[in-house]
Amino acid sequence: MKAVVFEGFKTFPVLKDVDKPVPGPGEVLLKVAGSGACHSDVGLFHEFPGDPTGFLTPPFTLGHEVSGWIEELGPGVTGLNAGEAFLVYGPIGCGRCKPCSRGQDTYCQDVPSVGYLATGLGRDGGMAEYMTTNARNLIPLGDADPVAAAPLADAGLTPYHAIKRVLPDLTTPGATALCIGLGGLGLVGVQILRAMSGATVYATDTKPEAVAAAEKDGAIGIPSEAAAEKLQELTGGRGVTAVFDFVGAAPTLELAAASVAQQGSVTVVGLAGADFPWNVFRLPYEVNFSSTYWGTLEDLHEVVELYRAGKINPEVHVFPLDQALEVYQKLVDGKVSGRAVIAPHRDAG
Repeated sequence: MKAVVFEGFKTFPVLKDVDKPVPGPGEVLLKVAGSGACHSDVGLFHEFPGDPTGFLTPPFTLGHEVSGWIEELGPGVTGLNAGEAFLVYGPIGCGRCKPCSRGQDTYCQDVPSVGYLATGLGRDGGMAEYMTTNARNLIPLGDADPVAAAPLADAGLTPYHAIKRVLPDLTTPGATALCIGLGGLGLVGVQILRAMSGATVYATDTKPEAVAAAEKDGAIGIPSEAAAEKLQELTGGRGVTAVFDFVGAAPTLELAAASVAQQGSVTVVGLAGADFPWNVFRLPYEVNFSSTYWGTLEDLHEVVELYRAGKINPEVHVFPLDQALEVYQKLVDGKVSGRAVIAPHRDAG
């Protein structure tokens, strides 16, 4: 079968023939419906000089935002049927520690026993015609289009988890929220905030077309030039209750710090990895400055419920597998809007 394989850091991936996988005990073989092209993949093959974790050892097939139809059940798997559509929870932990017991495999305490981080991140992922995963990691999609749903596995789950952590602060009268960076995650973040909170939602990006897209979803668009001053003006000098930085670069961190309210929160979701100088006077008092990574298995079930209810609807552009490398190059060049999804068994639409 064909697969997009990551063969080394600072090395562009290749589309090649690999063996069709066989599901092991407790696993299923999926016929891949859709696999989202995420900027985290670009980090692997274009930006990272080496493995920042020790558990991303190449080669492996990319693709950690995956949906598909069950093709075959592995030994010991019951209660599932061939042809049913599912979204895949990508993180895979040991299954025994406290975080894994609550479905938070992202923070597994025994990663060495697993040997990789997730589907498409150390373990063969979904940029291929077929892939295997644990039956536990399947979230049923029912009659929802699995190709369009594929980005929910990261671009939906990651902002949902970040927003859910501070949601109580966004249900009070006068609450405000800011999404910085309106790519695949940020635009879904706007939709989630509008669906789940009563907060006034602001959104900003260096690309005017991205700001316009957020405005269509009900956000108040803020041009990137002098954004901090504009936000302070709009909030009467109080600042923003909850800021979500979906980039994590130096300029966006600076904007977050300049925009947040006293006793507010800044959640860094993006993985650009910039340093942020801090001292006691650098931020307003009692600001909760934190980061998040992906989300829980339970969170993803809730994301799918929002999706099936029509509350969130990621912008998706579909491409066949033989165009996957072109899509990744466009992602490197910053020319992808919304989420590009590779559909190995469907022509582009």
